[in-house]
Formats: sequence, C-alpha cells, structure tokens
Amino acid sequence: MSYSYFADYYDLLMEDVDYGTKADYFLELLKRHGHEAGVTLDLACGTGSFIIELKKRNIDVFGADMSEDMLAQAQMKLQESGLHVMLIHSSMQELELPEKIDTCVCTLDSINHIVSKKELVRAFSNISKYLTDNGLFVFDVNTVFKHREILGDNCFILETDSVFCAWQNDYSPDTNEVLITLDFFEPDEDVYVRSSEQFSERAYTHKEMEDMLTSSGLEVIAIYDDMSFEKPKENSQREIYVVRKVSL
Repeated sequence: MSYSYFADYYDLLMEDVDYGTKADYFLELLKRHGHEAGVTLDLACGTGSFIIELKKRNIDVFGADMSEDMLAQAQMKLQESGLHVMLIHSSMQELELPEKIDTCVCTLDSINHIVSKKELVRAFSNISKYLTDNGLFVFDVNTVFKHREILGDNCFILETDSVFCAWQNDYSPDTNEVLITLDFFEPDEDVYVRSSEQFSERAYTHKEMEDMLTSSGLEVIAIYDDMSFEKPKENSQREIYVVRKVSL
C-alpha cells in the first residue's frame, strides 16, 4: 500500500488536527511517566506535521513511513520550515534504524492499518528491538467501539475548497475490520478528476493488544482516553497506549 493519492490530500483531510496540542500532550505524558524523550522516532510519520511540532519543542526526532509519497510531502514541509530531519522509508514490519531510540511515538491510528496480528507482532518486535531498556512507546488506536458504532458500514462526505471526498466503509464484525474506500474528486476547469484509494483498518481489544505487546518484549503501563489522562470509557473512540521496553 503506497497511499499515493491519499498523500496528496492527507493534509486537507486532516486540517482539523491540532498537531501543536498533540505535541504538548505527548510531552506532558512523558513527563508524568518520568521519561525524557531523548532520541525519538515518529513512526508512520505521514506528511511530517507532528515532527515539525516536536522539533519546535527541541525534541531530537526523526521519522519513518512506508509511503514514499507521504515522505516526499514531509520533506517539502520540513524544507519550507527550515528544519533538517532524517526521514526513513520503511514499514513498521520491516523497520531498520541507524541507532537505538529512547522513545517511539505513532499517532492518528496508524497501528490500526496493520490488520494481521502476525504482522503487528512483527512491527511491535521491531520497535522493541530498537528501544533502549525502559524506553517508551506511545501510540493511539481507534477502538472497537468506533469501528462498530461510528465507522461501521457508513458513508461520509468530506469537502474542502479544492477536493470533494466520498468515504465508504465495509465493516466485518468478526474481526472488527473496516475496508475504507476513498474517492477523491478534484475540479479541473469544467470537469472533476477522480482518483481512488482503498485500505483496511482493524481495531483490537485490550487483551489482544496486550498479548501482542507482551510477546514482543513490551509492557503496557497505561491506557488513556484520547488526549486525556483519564481511563478509557465504553464509548471511547480513540485510546492512548503507553508501553515500556522490558529491561532484560
């Protein structure tokens, strides 16, 4: 999956995301757990907006993403911001890093995009391999509730001045997996040019997630409701996991 068309429209569709607030929350979370960010990897960094906010806060951060198109967008944004950041073309499952990391962060439900438990364990094991002892891995996920009750088999329309997006879902209750089809319509003089992207996301229960993390040498130390320090609720749509590399 290259997310080629998605990369072109990603920032437009995510324009309501406040990356600065997310960065402040992330750093407060690390502080509450007594952890210095140190060398930080933004995993599945997308178009680099979160990296820019972390760099503004003097975090030693670099990024990795499986999509060359996303990384190209990120590189342009970093250059425009006058920032020099290493970007690595790699999936989570095949992750290769030049050095150990103290912290890994993965945002905006990127973990949900891995729909095979076996592949997700591979990803977690790679992260564990590169984390220093007692290093932290912080990530968010869409919940089973969101997949079942909000995304489901529903359709959505997203519209900006420059693109119209029709979003269609096909939900599989047995696996809590949603097949997402995005059709983009971009005006070009008197016609609309259509492009499409399709991918799946899977939600995992707390037990499924904890079992996969534990088998990868990682320990869950906290789960929070999105952008808070409260416990998740039954109707939470996104949760934050704080995970520690087990010291051997």
